[in-house]
Amino acid sequence: MNFYADLPSNLLHGMMTALEPMNLLLCTVGVTLGMLIGVIPGVGSLAAIALLLPVTFHLEPAGALIMLAGVYYGANYGGSTAAILLNLPGTSSSAVACLDGYPMSKQGRGGIALLITAIASFVGASLGITLLIGFAPLIASVGLQFGPAEYFSIVVLGLLAASAVSSGSVVKAIAMAGLGVAFGTIGLDTYTGAQRFTFGQVELFDGIDLVAIALALFGISDVIASIRDNDNNPTTVRQKVTLRSMLPTREDLRRSWPAILRGSSIGSFLGPLPGTGATLASFTAYALEKRLDRDPSRYGKGAIEGVAAPEAANNASDQTAFVPTLTLGIPGTPTMALMLGALMIHGISPGPGFMTSNPDIAWGLIMSFWIGNLILLILNIPLVGVWVRVLSIPYHFLVPAIVIFVCVGTYSVSNSVFDVWMVLLFGAGGYLLRMLDCPVAPLILGFVLGPMLEEEFRRAMLISRSELMIFVERPISASFLGLAAAILLWGLFSKWRSTALSRAE
Repeated sequence: MNFYADLPSNLLHGMMTALEPMNLLLCTVGVTLGMLIGVIPGVGSLAAIALLLPVTFHLEPAGALIMLAGVYYGANYGGSTAAILLNLPGTSSSAVACLDGYPMSKQGRGGIALLITAIASFVGASLGITLLIGFAPLIASVGLQFGPAEYFSIVVLGLLAASAVSSGSVVKAIAMAGLGVAFGTIGLDTYTGAQRFTFGQVELFDGIDLVAIALALFGISDVIASIRDNDNNPTTVRQKVTLRSMLPTREDLRRSWPAILRGSSIGSFLGPLPGTGATLASFTAYALEKRLDRDPSRYGKGAIEGVAAPEAANNASDQTAFVPTLTLGIPGTPTMALMLGALMIHGISPGPGFMTSNPDIAWGLIMSFWIGNLILLILNIPLVGVWVRVLSIPYHFLVPAIVIFVCVGTYSVSNSVFDVWMVLLFGAGGYLLRMLDCPVAPLILGFVLGPMLEEEFRRAMLISRSELMIFVERPISASFLGLAAAILLWGLFSKWRSTALSRAE
């Protein structure tokens, strides 16, 4: 099948699917919720998607993915609002907006910063969607050559890459990924039916529910951690943002457009890479702008490029992050792991044949990105005042509502009180891991990819008659393993060098 010959008809078919009344409503609801969640510091799109997973059980697969994806990229639009107005990043990728966005706000130019971020986000997302459409079929066609050895190697690459680029200790990150893989093996063995780590609990025969562990690690633990972080933060907005105050000058536009294009390119390149994500893309874009500027001392004092480039980068990264998830079934970030879990919940297996066997879902999802980002551009500016008022809600009112929502959502999945206890248990464990500076993101990646890692390894062993050389004799598999080793060594060396430099100071 020629993907590119059928591309126009696929795009038209996808747009018709995205414009169906129910899907259009779900897209609007998703991006609006994403904006709201992005504005609230400490919640984030990851926790939001985990909270909404139970809701998707009652929706069609296309509509469910459209809504979850809208929450995902909508959060980055809203995340910059709190960063610029209050120096409180709503999401980790919007933390860079604090560096120059908040100084602009103190100079009375917060409205201009908000408008530029909205424009940069839309342009970055548009370029990311274009590349997603252009390269997804190509990657899918290459993926048809993948066998068990290749899939095993690319899963190893994803796990090690996510661990190597995570903040903090690389060893701790790898340990968390291994712990996630171990949690993923709980239940009955697929081939032998033997019980593994069930401790005689009948409820664990089918394994730990993805919704329960996701809600716990990225819902309960996030809320507990953010309570302490928000105690000393201001809860009211002192600056009044009007539409007139959002109009940029010609000089602002002249400086912004090159930065937006460079940031979009960086985000589009880093988005599909395993373990990178929007946070790394936004920091990389900011560092590049500062290096290219003739006067780097402007940065940190209200440089418009320091706002435009990172926002374009993180939104471009959000769109292209779907490429490996949809075409190879390999999520590069924890959020993409939840999206992959949502597909599996509906009985759909992403991979090289996903776009041909499920064209309504694949192309409907891709074309909904255009609609969702256009809705966000229209809503973002008029609703700034609304999002600002949300920031004034005392956090002790939000916390009980979120916890109740988590418990109700978990119980609604299988009507099991055991799952609610699992959420509370893993929530407490997730908070303990944060206190020990152990990243929980690699854990959820390991949990989602662990069963695939085991299954592909066992298939490869059956094909090769237990010869481990199959992983290095096949060129694609050997390339992935070599790249994984290089990334791991680079991560260990970078951490060692930064530790040595800090000790020398």
